[in-house]
Amino acid sequence: MTTILLVEDSLTETEVLTRYLKQAGLAVISVVSCEEARIKLSLKRPDLVVLDVILPGQSGFELCRELKTQASTSQIPIVICSTKATDVDKMWGAMLGADAYLRKPVDQKELTKTVLRLTAA
Repeated sequence: MTTILLVEDSLTETEVLTRYLKQAGLAVISVVSCEEARIKLSLKRPDLVVLDVILPGQSGFELCRELKTQASTSQIPIVICSTKATDVDKMWGAMLGADAYLRKPVDQKELTKTVLRLTAA
């Protein structure tokens, strides 16, 4: 089964995104911070990371850059889901290695299509 690591500090967003991903037949591991994400990544490599930008401590942008520059995690697709969704934010996400950038509130069909496309590659 395809496993998604969801890095989101909002309980409401976590519930919504988890429901969308599970309805698409995906397993979801959720964490609320970059620090927790690193711990999960050290234990099990997910097939894809869904990442918020505004997180406690370190930003999702910083974690994205970190994951894409490390050999052990550079091939994991990253989908950023954020309320920060200006053209500059999207460009910044792409420069840091994000494979897709979705605006919150996330559309279920768009999220599902994006995640399935990236995990099938």
